[in-house]
Amino acid sequence: MAVTIYHNPRCSKSRKTLEIIQAAGVDPDIVLYLRDTPPANDIVALAGKLGVPVADLLRRGESEFKNATDLPEISDDAALAAWLVEHPSVLQRPIVVDGDKAIIGRPPENVKALLD
Repeated sequence: MAVTIYHNPRCSKSRKTLEIIQAAGVDPDIVLYLRDTPPANDIVALAGKLGVPVADLLRRGESEFKNATDLPEISDDAALAAWLVEHPSVLQRPIVVDGDKAIIGRPPENVKALLD
């Protein structure tokens, strides 16, 4: 099982999700997305694996989202993904990927369905 977690170690949900993955005996690839932000095409691919539009990857409660003056059209996946590259703190977290499947670890227990 090749599992990747897009992780923010300062986020309690992200830490708990990583803990559940590791407790299941899985050693995931950890992408610290705030430092190593995935390119826009990877963000679009993540949304595809989740089966959602890129707009569903936005943390709309973040001040960076609320105060954005450069936010593109929400329905434009490519433009929104490019915007997220510049504003990675707005990216939903954690995102866990296993092959062509992915989940958002909110709540962290969501990851169990991916690990089964």
